[in-house]
Amino acid sequence: MYKVSFQGERGAYSEDAAITFFKEGIDTVPHATFSEVVEAVESGSADYCVLPVENSLEGSVGESYDLLLSTKLTIVGEIYYRVRHCLIGFDILENIDTVYSHPQALGQCRRFIKEHKLKTIPSYDTAGSVKMIKELGKKNVSCIASKRASEIYNVPTVSEGIEDNTNNYTRFLVLARDEVAGDKDRTSIIFSVKHEAGALFNILKEFDNYKINLTKIESRPNRSTPWEYNFYVDFDGRYDEPRIKDLLEKITKRSLFLKVLGSYKKAKIA
Repeated sequence: MYKVSFQGERGAYSEDAAITFFKEGIDTVPHATFSEVVEAVESGSADYCVLPVENSLEGSVGESYDLLLSTKLTIVGEIYYRVRHCLIGFDILENIDTVYSHPQALGQCRRFIKEHKLKTIPSYDTAGSVKMIKELGKKNVSCIASKRASEIYNVPTVSEGIEDNTNNYTRFLVLARDEVAGDKDRTSIIFSVKHEAGALFNILKEFDNYKINLTKIESRPNRSTPWEYNFYVDFDGRYDEPRIKDLLEKITKRSLFLKVLGSYKKAKIA
């Protein structure tokens, strides 16, 4: 039985993603913060962790990307999890005036919130907001979370599918202390370049020279040097392929630093 750490309370989308990815044979372990999720695996108290890195509507999760820079864990998998939001509360919609949830969930339901003139109150977690309103016990208060969270905490679902867009997916990465066996057709890296003209272009040109398909590029501020950035890149292929190894050697020579986060099987959008 593997232990898998995730951020949030029982019923959080991160836990749902972990259950969907592993299917069976896991014991999910909740933590309050992303840092604690990663530290659980680093310390050996968990075997894997899941981290949300981007949402198809709200964009990237900066804290997760920053943790990828500092951790020694390896990416061993990914999953695109379809997010279906529910309004959860103790009364009919017409009598509700306030909604709690994680800022990303509130952002993904802007149209519904505006239409029903709901006051928004950000909370640290979607499933945690269900626990919160249950403790408050007020009929005018609601939250946004998953159907599963509604069932876990025995709080009624007022309305289902309230997200602005049905194409609402969150990409989660699965991390472990060591690589795992299996097919691998995507690699993630981080690198930094000098703050000078053409530095980034010259690196991206190497991908074109090797005919390697970039699937994602994300920049994050370098916290140790103002106005310099770290670049997170996903591309097709595994890092130990001969041509990928050649590419990484060339990129290393053009970079201030380069870190391979791991190679893993590319997920499909269900």
